[in-house]
Amino acid sequence: MKFAVIVFPGSNCDQDMFFAIQDELGEEVEYVSHLESDLSGFDAVLLPGGFSYGDYLRSGSIASFSPIMPAIRAFAQSGKPLLGVCNGFQVLLEAGLLPGAMKRNDQLKFICRTVDLSVENNRTMFTSQYDEGEIIPIPVAHAEGNYECNEETLTQLKDNQQIVFRYANDNPNGSTDDIAGIINEQENVLGMMPHPERAVSDLLGNDSGLRLFQSILAHWREAHVITT
Repeated sequence: MKFAVIVFPGSNCDQDMFFAIQDELGEEVEYVSHLESDLSGFDAVLLPGGFSYGDYLRSGSIASFSPIMPAIRAFAQSGKPLLGVCNGFQVLLEAGLLPGAMKRNDQLKFICRTVDLSVENNRTMFTSQYDEGEIIPIPVAHAEGNYECNEETLTQLKDNQQIVFRYANDNPNGSTDDIAGIINEQENVLGMMPHPERAVSDLLGNDSGLRLFQSILAHWREAHVITT
């Protein structure tokens, strides 16, 4: 399986994502510049955290107009897995690939610590290796992670089981309905504020995030690998 890590000016979690795929998942991965226009050679695309284009205007807003975005939209429409983490989640929101918007944390401060997440939906290509309702520790690091949506969108997210992760016990940023991660209706685009790539080995504190990437790999193998 071949992963692409998209690199925007200001990305700073691209190397963490690359390490998670190459060293811990053991799969092929390449950096792809925001100036590229073709993602046809990849099986999964990862939008890392950071401060794309300095987060000027709004976080992720300028990146959502970068040259790579038409290819990312086409990739999303293809049904292949597209994951956005932190700034990557903000880019997906700004691009309209996921519903809702992001505001500054309600305490107006940058937060950087590990929080507990509840796995709300384990029937996705990103979460099959978790148990539903399982509590997992995953780091967060953001100033603008307060997810916001209107009542109609929230009802739709609940009815379609598009809320994949919620903050458990402690909502660090004021997100609506404790939402930490959502998926699109087609179930192949996941955006989440916590950083699974920073929790892929005991050396990093815990390996709870590794199973997210293993879920993507398991889905790909089920679809592409013939074992009999």
